[in-house]
Amino acid sequence: MAALEVVRRTLQEHRGQTPEAAEYTRTARKALESAAALLPASSALDRLCSTFGLSAFERDVLLLCAGMELTSDFATLCAAAQGEASRPYPTFSLALAALAEAHWSALAPSAPLRHWRLIELGAGSSLSLSSLRIDERVLHYLAGVPHLDERLAGLVEPLAFAGELVPSHRALAERIVATWSRSPGRSGLPVIQLCGSDVAGKRAIAASACAQLGLRLSLLSAEFVPASAAELGALVRLWEREAALSASALLLDFDESEPIEPMRGSGGLRFLERAGGPMFIASRERRRFAQRPAVSLDVHKPTHDEQAAVWRTALAALQEGLNGDVDVLASQFNLSVPAIQAASASAMSSLESRNVPVKDSDRSSSTRLSREVWEACRVQGRSRLDDLAQRVEPAAEWDDLVLPEPQRQVLHDIAVHCRQRARVYGQWGFAAKSPRGLGISALFSGASGTGKTLAAEVLARELQLDLYRIDLSQVVSKYIGETEKNLRRVFDAAEEGGAILLFDEADALFGKRSEVKDSHDRYANIEISYLLQRMETYRGLAILTTNLKGALDSAFLRRIRFIVQFPFPDGAGRAEIWRRIFPSSTPTDGLQVSKLSRLNVAGGNIRNIALHAAFLAADSGEPVRMTHLLRAARSEYAKLEKPLMEAETAGWL
Repeated sequence: MAALEVVRRTLQEHRGQTPEAAEYTRTARKALESAAALLPASSALDRLCSTFGLSAFERDVLLLCAGMELTSDFATLCAAAQGEASRPYPTFSLALAALAEAHWSALAPSAPLRHWRLIELGAGSSLSLSSLRIDERVLHYLAGVPHLDERLAGLVEPLAFAGELVPSHRALAERIVATWSRSPGRSGLPVIQLCGSDVAGKRAIAASACAQLGLRLSLLSAEFVPASAAELGALVRLWEREAALSASALLLDFDESEPIEPMRGSGGLRFLERAGGPMFIASRERRRFAQRPAVSLDVHKPTHDEQAAVWRTALAALQEGLNGDVDVLASQFNLSVPAIQAASASAMSSLESRNVPVKDSDRSSSTRLSREVWEACRVQGRSRLDDLAQRVEPAAEWDDLVLPEPQRQVLHDIAVHCRQRARVYGQWGFAAKSPRGLGISALFSGASGTGKTLAAEVLARELQLDLYRIDLSQVVSKYIGETEKNLRRVFDAAEEGGAILLFDEADALFGKRSEVKDSHDRYANIEISYLLQRMETYRGLAILTTNLKGALDSAFLRRIRFIVQFPFPDGAGRAEIWRRIFPSSTPTDGLQVSKLSRLNVAGGNIRNIALHAAFLAADSGEPVRMTHLLRAARSEYAKLEKPLMEAETAGWL
């Protein structure tokens, strides 16, 4: 306000309204010096002039415009100083005539006042006579009011740092601080590229580094960056001004837009090349930049030990009896720190809402909480995977599965490997000795209807894990590189939630690599090679089913840990399926299992026949009888385009 008083006195002196005008101006300048000396730090006006390189004349032009908003008599002063009542507003003509150290270059579009949009030109045919107005964001800054530019409010959001980082992430944040601290000024700061799938971790690392450097952090999604040159240029200038005014850094987020739109050539990349100041970029893959120097850092999910430590901290307030389960949780689920904290809070609130004690030391209370935490972890991983695959609710149990004993034993072994992976890989050191091949993969081979999908459901129910069937139509793409990208998203989401992946008809996706005759063969082989590599590094259980085992790539078969051949059921097997096929609540009358077992069909067809017969019996108001099964069998055989032989149904009626 003292500086504004100097401009006011200068206008009065220019107009010659009082004989003592010059003396008043000198007095105002002394008052300004006294006011500046009393401030504990430089004023907002001085910081703004220093940041944008304003000359003394340009500073006074800015004050001339600010006076119109902050005092009531500046309009009258401007009109009087210009000698025209029709111009109660500042103009460049008035500034050049009245203010000291005037220079015409201040009017240029490349000069700070107009380049940084500190002032706005009103309508008019003459540059020097057009009205001038201070930008609202700049006015609030001079008045000491923190306020994000309204034109950025819908695009940029603040991102604050909350909580402690795990040691591996803390080391990355410290490296960023050291890198930027050694850089020569804001213009020489390299872009910090944070790569990897841990979205929450990348944001926390950037926020922590900014907090240590005294910077604010804002987030801008790359999908919101305009593609047109004019809009992009305006956004770049607005953000650079905002970053300078508020001492902010920007995190340009490609994590959401990258799977949809390639990064190269997008508005986001061009924004990054043109904008200055401290900048982060969050993306899945590492990128190269044409102009700006960059430092790339790989951000992984917290390690097993770090996740276990976060689990212990989160569960310590709930119950000490759960601390023995943290290794299993950290091994099965690959969650970020916020996800672990959310799962713990969800388990706590779920039990409290049902008035279940969670801090008791008895074993039953610990078991209840353990189940709630496990279920909360499963829920954490569903949000991403539900968009990529079909979740199957497993209802089958071991008694529903009719298989020869050797095959059943292999399925039990699969469950054992899944349950004991934390002990063998972690406590016994197998993961440290060789990090490759830690995933558990199984191939279920056999004719349609022999129980492959049913066995997957049994394992999911036994292990209390989500089962997701991969829809190949949503995964395989005709565009080069898109299939690998889709599969990567599926595997990453599945690892986070510890889910079981079920690839039905796997031979369509994991087929043999062919001789390269053209580019299509080459990229098809690349897809298979990527799958081989990704399957080997997948942390969870992946189950593949196929009717054509011979169609699978031999290199892929070598990487499968378990192979289960589902045989076509013989007479005894079919009889056992018929004994178990009807629920206990289904009314039956006179069913003869020995005769039903003569139907030469697989278990899936037997279920179809039984279900069809149940509907027929319900419609007629009767229990299920052989007559209903005969009619259902004829319908099933017709569907299979297979003749129903007399020997198969002899003596049914």
